[in-house]
This record gives sequence, C-alpha cells and structure tokens, in this order.
Amino acid sequence: MTELLPLMTYCLVMSATPGPNNVMLATTGANFGGRGAVPAIMGIQTGMFVQTMLMCLGLGSVFVTYPLAQQVLRIAGSVYLIYLAWKLSGASMSGAQAPKAVTFAQATTFQALNPKSWVKAITVASVFMPAGGNTLGNALLVAVIGALVGAPCNAMWALFGMSIRRFLQDPQKQRVFNWTMAAILLVLAVMFLR
Repeated sequence: MTELLPLMTYCLVMSATPGPNNVMLATTGANFGGRGAVPAIMGIQTGMFVQTMLMCLGLGSVFVTYPLAQQVLRIAGSVYLIYLAWKLSGASMSGAQAPKAVTFAQATTFQALNPKSWVKAITVASVFMPAGGNTLGNALLVAVIGALVGAPCNAMWALFGMSIRRFLQDPQKQRVFNWTMAAILLVLAVMFLR
C-alpha cells in the first residue's frame, strides 16, 4: 500500500485541483443539480480510465515518436475549451433556451481533448506504472486507483456547484457565475496553448 501512496497522492492532486473537468462539474451541479452531474462524473472517470489504460499499454510511445501528435491534441483541447466557455457563458437554469447537462458520452469523449487528462494519463503511465510483471494487470491497477481517487474529487466539485444552486436562482447572479466559470475555462485554454 505504501508503494501506491505516491500514485494516490498524485491522482488526488490532479483530480481535486481546478481544471476543465472540475469547472464543468461545478457548473453542471449549479445549473442542473445532482442528477445532471452524475452522468458527467461517470463519463469523466470512464474516459480517464480508458485514457490511462491506453497510455500504460503503449500509446505513450506514439507521443515520443511523434511529438506533433501531442501538440495537435493540446491545440484541439484548447480550442474545445474556448468553445465550452462560449457555451457556458449563455447557460441558464430557466426557460426553454436552457442547455442540457453534459451527458455521459460527452464527458467520456471530452477526455480525448482535455489537456489536463492527457497530462495525468501520461504521467501515471510513465512515472507510476509498476515496472515488470503483468503489464495489463499493472495498467488496470493504476487506472482503477485513478478512478477510485478521482470520482470523489469530481463529486466534490459537483457538490460545490449544487451548494450554490439556490444562490444562483437570481438570473443576474447565475449569469455572473457562468461568466466566471467561462473565464476560468478561457484562462485554462490559454495556459494549455503556452
């Protein structure tokens, strides 16, 4: 267990700190409540699990051989964050124009464009994957640990959003919240482009 502590600590830090997934979850919790956030949490963890497995089973060597592939993903992810910020800036809890909550499939697919998810998966595969032994078993171990640590962290962000939901019943306050979350996504997009 003590050998897994650094991996668990890394997963905690990466999963609990602000990033595209957590901004999305706080916003989803605030705008759509717990029922709206559960599919997004499950989708994020499924996407991260698959991403970590792929990196641990050798996809990481593609980025070493073709560094341009990593650049393309980083740029595509940043552009998608800008798109999400634009969509988020118009989100509303009321009326027919209100957007729908992020679906399981959307959250899962988003991990392919989320630069922070790629950093986490690459680091887990290159730093924390146990050497030797059964590669598939080791990949499963680190991917499961990532999901077990990540899911409660994601839920914490959704709960934060839900806790301020009543405060956001005022359309003016909700607009300020959504614009703030959109601005955070824009800052993250710029940071990933550097």
